[in-house]
Amino acid sequence: MWPFKRKLPETETRASGTGYTAMMMQARAEYITGTTGAAELTSAVQSCVSLWEAGFAMADVDGTDLLTRRLRAVLARQLALRGEAVFYITDDAMVPVSDWDLQTRLGKPTAYRLTLPDIGGGQTITALAGEVAHIVTGADARQPWAGTPPLRRSGLSASLLQTMEGLLSDVYRDAPIGSGVVPMPESKEADMQDVARGFKGARGKVLVRESVAVQAAGGPQPNADWKPQDLTPDLQKTGALSAHGQARDAILCAFGVLPAMVANNAQGPLVREGQRQLATWTLQPLAELVGEELTDKLGQPVTLDTLRPLQAYDAGGRARAAAGVVQALAMAKEAGVDPDTAMKLVGWQE
Repeated sequence: MWPFKRKLPETETRASGTGYTAMMMQARAEYITGTTGAAELTSAVQSCVSLWEAGFAMADVDGTDLLTRRLRAVLARQLALRGEAVFYITDDAMVPVSDWDLQTRLGKPTAYRLTLPDIGGGQTITALAGEVAHIVTGADARQPWAGTPPLRRSGLSASLLQTMEGLLSDVYRDAPIGSGVVPMPESKEADMQDVARGFKGARGKVLVRESVAVQAAGGPQPNADWKPQDLTPDLQKTGALSAHGQARDAILCAFGVLPAMVANNAQGPLVREGQRQLATWTLQPLAELVGEELTDKLGQPVTLDTLRPLQAYDAGGRARAAAGVVQALAMAKEAGVDPDTAMKLVGWQE
């Protein structure tokens, strides 16, 4: 026999885009470059995420009972903060997936390695693409199977908002706001501490202190004697407040929320238009993506409607529009025109 074994071909092993290696590399990069990705902890981002959650939780679902309101809220939060959401489809439920790895062919996923969340540690299973609902938003042509959240798509604005929030937080925590310095002649440390304690908690009182410098000189009061100096930082000169407001407005726009909705002088019609803007141009397109994915995976038509439950319309104007439609249909019937044809002429097929 030939004493040597045949050398097997080497198997190339690659790390996945969402696996443990990628997570460690991302954590190492954040450690080197500094703290990043904390903009999602701000109230502006969480307010936008809450609007997405509420909009999807209130949506009307037709075609399946698996997508409950709780799952729709989880789906909205995943899309807002991660840009994609994955659910494992079983016979009687859809299980949200905490982490996943996938295999593709011609840019389309064919198999998944899923991590299902459980108390004490998740379990890993393997599933085909037909058993997994994978909703992606903000996908790139180089990776059509991976989504990107709004914060990553607007990284500079998110970084600015994070910096401004951190700056203001540090200032209000560490800066000597409301503190002052009163010049005093040279004296013992104990005497200076006694004078400082005399000012503490004396709000609204007239404090009279004798100047040591005047007694020593025996003349009139010096100009600089007992003149306090305020140590409160002037944030108006730094422009931090205006920069924070501009960064917040940019993040709101990235999530499809009109910045005017959070203005101090916002009125009812403006808020209603903002709700319509959010539902029409952000939530409903995402709902169409979700319905298309579930239709493909469940084998039956599934639709989601976020426009009707949010009721982002003027009730009086809607009533007038309904009266006008009824009157137009009656006039078309009297004139001998087919009502369906008349409605199609103005673009109202349904």
